[in-house]
Amino acid sequence: MQILLSLSIAIFAGLMLSRLAKKVKLPAVTAYLVAGILVGPYLLGAFGIKGFGFIDHADIKSYATLSDVALGFIAFSIGNEFRLSQLKKIGKQANVIGIFQAVVATLLVDAALIGVHFIIPDILPLPSAIILGAVASATAPAATLMVVRQYKAKGPVTDILLPIVAIDDAVGLILFAVSFGIAKAMNSGSVDILSVVLEPVLEVVLSLALGLVMGVLFSFFERFFHSRSKRLSMSVTFVLLTVALSMVKFTIGGVHIAFSSLLVCMMLGTVFCNICDFSEELMDRIDRWTAPLFILFFVISGAELELSIFKELPIVLIGLVYIVVRSLGKYAGAFVSSKATHCDKNIVKYLGITLLPQAGVALGMAIKAEELGEIGKIVANITLFSVLIYELVGPYLTKIALTKAGEIKPEGAVSARKK
Repeated sequence: MQILLSLSIAIFAGLMLSRLAKKVKLPAVTAYLVAGILVGPYLLGAFGIKGFGFIDHADIKSYATLSDVALGFIAFSIGNEFRLSQLKKIGKQANVIGIFQAVVATLLVDAALIGVHFIIPDILPLPSAIILGAVASATAPAATLMVVRQYKAKGPVTDILLPIVAIDDAVGLILFAVSFGIAKAMNSGSVDILSVVLEPVLEVVLSLALGLVMGVLFSFFERFFHSRSKRLSMSVTFVLLTVALSMVKFTIGGVHIAFSSLLVCMMLGTVFCNICDFSEELMDRIDRWTAPLFILFFVISGAELELSIFKELPIVLIGLVYIVVRSLGKYAGAFVSSKATHCDKNIVKYLGITLLPQAGVALGMAIKAEELGEIGKIVANITLFSVLIYELVGPYLTKIALTKAGEIKPEGAVSARKK
């Protein structure tokens, strides 16, 4: 009863706040994160009544499986953006821009935060700075796509934006795997070539291989069914199975073998959408099915926020440095690479602004970083702080950029209740 009550309150709080957020033209994900704070240990949960909110962080951790599953579906949806038919139209431009701007953002944030580490080493450990650099590479596909679909944006900026968002997160996952391996080695006090180079590379390669195999099997078994409901059930089954398999860890000859569930599930979605002729229709149905799951994921993420840490001015300042430097990295990386690949002038001018939103994948990285203990908690809190800021202004800036580019036409509000 207590578990069901907590989950229902979490969803209800997220939904009601999203309604309020709509009135003030804020994205729903922001409302879900704020709802998590409201039902978390510092507010509703502070009353200590089990079932009425999350009473402490141990209580929140008991819902980790839900977060793992939600991250699997998020990555699966990202993979769906890697349709070869769409990527071929854009050519090398999307690949160059997607990779370059993600790497530039990572390098700039790494440089800035490593500098901050030498100023206040007791507040920002070096491993945390390195991980935050990789987190900076990720862009929120959900927030970006929401703006594009809501305003029916069309044009060269929109056309190249969608595949770049997908490539961006793929690159981000690889950068995170390498950065996390380095940070983990530094945290353990023994830096060796296996931990820093071989293990992260193996994790990326093996994750892609596992995702490829699961994608082929998924597409094969999906064809045994013609009912939409059974196809949807099979899709859910394979995402759950893939998430479970990606949790397997073992050691061979002193080399630790692990998988990135985000990378595995992204590859699962990529393979499926490219070899299954009815994947697009099925993905639309999956998106509707996962809506409550995503609400829970973001509410739980908001509840995990350590509000007490923001009483310390240095932590707030680190978060602001992260936000400013990441924004500069995203814009500069997109500007330079799009100009170098001779893109449309509107792409050069406005694309970087549309890449600022940050949410799901970055939160997933932050949750993964928590495996490192206190170092990971610093990463998680700074990431959640930045996500709140970015989700407040990011989608709005994306709308402005696409409007300035002439790809959003002014129109009145549309309600599903009024035809």
